[in-house]
Amino acid sequence: MDNTLNLIKLSVGSESVESQEAWQNQTQAQTADGLPRHITRMWPKRSEALLNGGSIYWVIKGQIQSRQRILRLDEVIGQDGIRRCAIVLNPELHRTQSALRRPFQGWRYLTVEDAPPDLPKGRISDDALPDELNRALAEIGIL
Repeated sequence: MDNTLNLIKLSVGSESVESQEAWQNQTQAQTADGLPRHITRMWPKRSEALLNGGSIYWVIKGQIQSRQRILRLDEVIGQDGIRRCAIVLNPELHRTQSALRRPFQGWRYLTVEDAPPDLPKGRISDDALPDELNRALAEIGIL
């Protein structure tokens, strides 16, 4: 049995994979060693499985569009004294096949089986189905 688990998270404020990448290149979105990070209130209880090759899958504009490998989890103490979790990521963004997702708060676990596959290197999007048809199929539970 594979002991790998992923996370899924909304990339709030991102309009595209490119805008997400631009944000992550800003100093405030990075660790002291220059790696991108995402700070969250909750510490994942299943951290061992996440650190066993897991990725964070990013939802941009209602669709999973990219993923990044999770490298480590760092403790961050905010100015308010509250302990938070910094999910430290590999800087390489992998584009994935689009998969529609309804809005949600925080992050969720995503199994390896339920994660969309990566697109071939150099491919910007998957053009298998038009967005309108893709959304209609997702609404009736087919995708």
